[in-house]
Amino acid sequence: MTTMTHDARSGRGYGDGSGPALSRTGAGLLWAVVSAASFGMSGALARGLLDAGWTPGSIVLVRVALAAAVVLPFGLRALRGRWELVTGNLLTITLYGVLAVAAAQFCYFSAVQHMQVGPALLIEYTAPAAVVAWMWLRHGQRPGALTLVGAGVAALGLVLVLDLFAGASVSLVGVAWALAAMVGCAVYFLISADEGNGLPPISLAAGGLTVGAVSLGALGAVGLLPMQASTADAGYSGHAVAWWVPLVVLGLVTAALAYTSGIQASRLLGSRLASFVALLEVVSAVLFAWLLLGELPGPVQMAGGLLILVGVVGVKLGERRTAEVEVLPPVDEAPAV
Repeated sequence: MTTMTHDARSGRGYGDGSGPALSRTGAGLLWAVVSAASFGMSGALARGLLDAGWTPGSIVLVRVALAAAVVLPFGLRALRGRWELVTGNLLTITLYGVLAVAAAQFCYFSAVQHMQVGPALLIEYTAPAAVVAWMWLRHGQRPGALTLVGAGVAALGLVLVLDLFAGASVSLVGVAWALAAMVGCAVYFLISADEGNGLPPISLAAGGLTVGAVSLGALGAVGLLPMQASTADAGYSGHAVAWWVPLVVLGLVTAALAYTSGIQASRLLGSRLASFVALLEVVSAVLFAWLLLGELPGPVQMAGGLLILVGVVGVKLGERRTAEVEVLPPVDEAPAV
């Protein structure tokens, strides 16, 4: 991957509160919420298919392959014949498809085979902390105090949303798989925020989803990813739905829309802030589990969702304060009053 987008946007509006930066931030937050809500829907939809006899590998493969088929034409059109953007970024596209798409999902489902969903998801969603650490160590973007406090509050909220205090068994093998999924998730945020490669967001999504589908298909072909499907109806809140309906929604909404909007959000917000806003996916997952599966979140989970929102606000305030400091002129260069 090439140069990562600097999270603290300099100039245009951050220092003086002018419109362009606020418009960019507002649009980025909107795309991030759309992406988080779309991703969060996938667990509840997949649950109905799993109960109907599908394996995680077959669901993921169909989901990613369908999304690739839908997004690829738009991604090619966005290139406008600039094939040098593809040839010059083959490594980036390959890393995105293999790590951010295929590996992240494959490792997460492998973790779930050895441990409960809650702890596995919590470990994977330590990715925002990994992004902050990477941007600090690799690019010298030291997070401010508010960013660190926001990260801590969001992490606490995530623990409450997953209701880990109820007690959950942890497998070392499962933890290892979940940590591998965390790496893939962090790569997703970092590559998505890279504006230096010149790839349009939808072109990067198209390339990554295509590579991811091929990678997942290869894993299934060699037997590393169990594949089993069923034509039995899927059940949601006591209602039977044809098996193809959740598959279509998984491909079009939770993959095609989720990845393209997530990349757009990262381009506008930067990888660090986008990764923390993406924590709303957990809140979204809880809400869709309530609507589709009848799993009503308890008061502790509600409180956790509120803490996540507070943490995201803290990260944003920390980002803006950092940007304001960067655009201030040195004392000896300040104009005389």
